[in-house]
Amino acid sequence: MTKARYFKLILILGSLTALGPFSIDMYLPGFAGIAKDLNTTVANVAMTLSSYFIGISAGQLLYGPLLDRYGRKKPLFIGLLVYILASLSCAFVRDIDTFIGLRFIQAVGSCAATVASVSMVRDLFPVRDIPKVFSLLMLVVGLSPMLAPTVGGYVTDAYGWHMVFLILMGIGIVILLASYFGLPSSYTPDTTISLKPKPILLNFASVLKEPQFYTYAFTGSIAFSGLFTYVAASPIIFMDIYKVEPKTYGWIFAFMSLSFILASQLNSVLLRWFSSEQMIMGALLTQSTIVVTFVLLAVNDMLGLYQTIGMLFIFLACLGISNPNTAGLTLAPFTKNAGSASALMGAIQLGLGAFASFAVGVFLKDSVLPMVLIMTTSTLVALLVLLIGKRTIKVKY
Repeated sequence: MTKARYFKLILILGSLTALGPFSIDMYLPGFAGIAKDLNTTVANVAMTLSSYFIGISAGQLLYGPLLDRYGRKKPLFIGLLVYILASLSCAFVRDIDTFIGLRFIQAVGSCAATVASVSMVRDLFPVRDIPKVFSLLMLVVGLSPMLAPTVGGYVTDAYGWHMVFLILMGIGIVILLASYFGLPSSYTPDTTISLKPKPILLNFASVLKEPQFYTYAFTGSIAFSGLFTYVAASPIIFMDIYKVEPKTYGWIFAFMSLSFILASQLNSVLLRWFSSEQMIMGALLTQSTIVVTFVLLAVNDMLGLYQTIGMLFIFLACLGISNPNTAGLTLAPFTKNAGSASALMGAIQLGLGAFASFAVGVFLKDSVLPMVLIMTTSTLVALLVLLIGKRTIKVKY
């Protein structure tokens, strides 16, 4: 594979992977404006995040079998068309309940891009290169939370929050065209795969029984729910509790994303000397130390704006190390049904993310502590799952 082709594939696959995060992050600065226009509260607007996470989680299970049965490109294109139409509808929504529903549909469309991109990584690259490829994808994905809230803040300030969804529709169109013309047919459709509920469930069950899958899928997903906790909590933490302006919030969010980007790129370098297993363990042990310190500071009322930013920066850096490695090890055992495996991995990750964001909406009011407690719980449980699950893995891939 030439360097030019390699770069093009990474860019397109990274854009597909980033579509979901961009759709999550870009409208965050508009929460107050959305709440005002739709005659509701910021907490209710935050429920549109939960519905998005639920949609993208459930949609993963839908697209997995479709990607294996019909190949990668057709289901991808259909999903992107759903995303484009839902984004257009969100721009003209009049009430919060319809908005919550449309965000669910938008998510179902966007997750086709997520599942297809992960499956195509498994199709196009050798197993040994997958963690490095995921780290490169994290570089593209990492630009999303850097750019999206910042751009969203300026767009919302100048044109209103409705324009954000028109821009998302445009992004969907560009990605659809890039995928159509730039991606190879990486997988021969497997017509033996049934789309009836029972065979699909049996296929997912066979994936879930693989010790390497459930160990690293659940370890990575539970740890990664800390990111969803942060995303859901950040508008309330920074704009309501610490009283920063929407534009400033966008810049803070962008700065925080640097930790995830830099850490994922550091991961590529460290993989020359350490295994993925060692990287995951090191990241989770460091993350555990951070969250315990975070809790102590929160309980003793020692957290201001800058202390909170500093702790979250290190916390997100740990996720930038662990996530590419858990994803790579989760998918490593699979070739024939990589689409189903990646879909199930994504569903677990985003299902837990939806639960975490919902918990934020329920418990987070006027204190940072609930967010920190949710992050602490997810980190320590992830470490426990890893320690227990590693004992069941007998074959190294």
